[in-house]
Amino acid sequence: MALKIFNSFIDMTHSFRWGILATGNIATKFALGLQTLSDTTIQAVGSRNLPSAQSFADQFNIPNVHSSYEALAKDPEVDAIYVANPHPYHLESTLLCLENGKPVLCEKPMAINYAETQQMVNKAREKGLFMMEAMWTRFMPAIVELRKLLDSGIIGEVKMLTADFGFYSDWEPEHRRYNPDLAGGALLDVGIYPLAFAYMIFKNDPVHVSSFADIGETGVDEQSAYLLGYKNGAIARLSSSVRHQTAKEAQIHGTKGMIHVPLFWRADQLTIQLHDQEPETRHFPYESSGLQFEAIEAMNCIRNGELESKIMPLSETLRLAKLMDDFRAEWGMKYPGE
Repeated sequence: MALKIFNSFIDMTHSFRWGILATGNIATKFALGLQTLSDTTIQAVGSRNLPSAQSFADQFNIPNVHSSYEALAKDPEVDAIYVANPHPYHLESTLLCLENGKPVLCEKPMAINYAETQQMVNKAREKGLFMMEAMWTRFMPAIVELRKLLDSGIIGEVKMLTADFGFYSDWEPEHRRYNPDLAGGALLDVGIYPLAFAYMIFKNDPVHVSSFADIGETGVDEQSAYLLGYKNGAIARLSSSVRHQTAKEAQIHGTKGMIHVPLFWRADQLTIQLHDQEPETRHFPYESSGLQFEAIEAMNCIRNGELESKIMPLSETLRLAKLMDDFRAEWGMKYPGE
């Protein structure tokens, strides 16, 4: 059972007031998602660039505009903060928010490695504040239904998972995807999607792990593949890339059939194929960006005084970080300062 606290600073009579830290693409998608929720307001935005913060505030009608992350963290009218800057800066930004008494929903990956992730988890627990990695896929209606189907045993014992996430991006050595100083590479950028999916499906650490990476000119993985083996003999075959498009699909194979999830990272449908039966496709359309579902989970947890989500617990965030560290160690790939 998740630990609980009493969030005395949250007035339950008003709508939940979000602060958004940073103003990039993912922050925009989060704000668009929040606009679909009736009991939520975007109260504040913070950026290190005041014109950027003001432009974002004008777009979403945000009343409190801050020209620094510190000012946002100290805003008394904010109930929680969504940390949306690039992952090399998550540690500093999240610790700043926690030190100022703000619960945090932190964009994935939580940090660049296990040590930083553990530091953030320790601070959240020390302060008695909610924190969650923003693994938005896990809270989408199609994926919620997927977990129910698997728990029901509809496809029997799950024996294999295949999942991939790859897309084409221009090779720009200074861009965050390719720059080792910005913890670039396919693993942290998109590999975390199939890896987190495997943790959701199998609910355990793998007992066997192997991987391979194509290390590019800048010293980061431009594509990588991961093979995970589990105690019951189940296997996960996963891959990621920032150099070419892949199907971005997941297939879960069980002893009685399989479930196919197209575009699993932002799923809105799934197909159940049982042995000797016609396939059945179920659709789960959603409004806007889909990031509102992770916000709902965070708000519910905070309102209930919970320190972490049962669906995306901090223990799993730590295990994911450790697994990705192990992969990079296997490849001999380190980020500056590690």
